[in-house]
Amino acid sequence: QVQLVESGGGSVQSGGSLRLSCAASGYTYSSYCMGWFCQTPGKEREGVAFIDSDGSTGYADSVKGRFTISQDNAKNTVYLQMNSLKPEDTAMYYCAVLRGCWIGGPVEYWGQGTQVTVSS
Repeated sequence: QVQLVESGGGSVQSGGSLRLSCAASGYTYSSYCMGWFCQTPGKEREGVAFIDSDGSTGYADSVKGRFTISQDNAKNTVYLQMNSLKPEDTAMYYCAVLRGCWIGGPVEYWGQGTQVTVSS
């Protein structure tokens, strides 16, 4: 059974940082592309970043230069380091196993989400 468990969300002030983690289990982690998505009420989930099994990465324009996706294959964990946070980054963030390795690519599995709130 595939499980993706996110952690690390919370409330920060504008300009602050958070690191999200997503621990994966139940499949061969290193063979898959992983991604992060965000969603605000009333809107569709949007791709934020992805990381392929070879370590190549991609980012949405809105987060380039501020967010960094990384992974630790030994821990089956993917991370999203979020710096210089803005109020507009406020959203529920979801980890995902991607079938297609691009921003917002089709998703095979979702995590349960972790809330990020940035105050001005």
